[in-house]
Amino acid sequence: MEYKHFSHQHNLTLHKVQPGQQFQCHGCNLPCSNNSIFACWNCNFFLHEHCGNANRYVKHPSHSLHPLVLLPIPTYCSGSFLCNGCNAPGTTFSYSCTLCEIDLHVPCAYLPPKVSHNSHQHEIYLSFSQSDKNGSPANCKICTKELSAKQWSYFCNKPECDFRVHTFCATSEVKPGLYQDDGPDNDQIQIPVSSNHNTCVYQTQAPAGTPEDVLAEMFQLQMQLQMAQQLNQIFNSAKY
Repeated sequence: MEYKHFSHQHNLTLHKVQPGQQFQCHGCNLPCSNNSIFACWNCNFFLHEHCGNANRYVKHPSHSLHPLVLLPIPTYCSGSFLCNGCNAPGTTFSYSCTLCEIDLHVPCAYLPPKVSHNSHQHEIYLSFSQSDKNGSPANCKICTKELSAKQWSYFCNKPECDFRVHTFCATSEVKPGLYQDDGPDNDQIQIPVSSNHNTCVYQTQAPAGTPEDVLAEMFQLQMQLQMAQQLNQIFNSAKY
């Protein structure tokens, strides 16, 4: 069975990773192990099955103004991006809003809205704000390391609990997301449609038009914004 992915010039074949085989995913730059992958053997190009099936767009609750477009490489001059979810750099796939310079790793874009973890008795919820109840930085209750002000986290919303943890600590047992294109008509990622909410199954709605149309429109808006800012600077300097 062959599969065509927009990020690669050749058709890919589905391959079941065998014990002892080691591959690196070109989508998230993480190892591929004990899962199926899409492979181009001529180019040594590999994708996790969930990275290869990732939607071309998501409307993400962390950035409701615009859809995030899946890009195969960063558009910045540096050739890299800084993820707004985990604050780690990336050089491969990203969900991006070029107009607002918002970028997410694929795994960060599909973090489940809530998870259960054996270190806490209640469900914990994904938070896009990083301060604790007192407004000051906190330490992760799992690994005890500091929670950066630039990182998302999971927290317990029970008034009696002061429990906040890193996203990667909370989701260490969460299975990768399953991506579906036939979602309901709404503007945000849905609660996982699975009996086990630690298995992340999202439904999204794709905007009208092709991916290239949406990306071109967002680039155009970004250019218009930059031109407006430059004109404003020229007018302001002319006053003096």
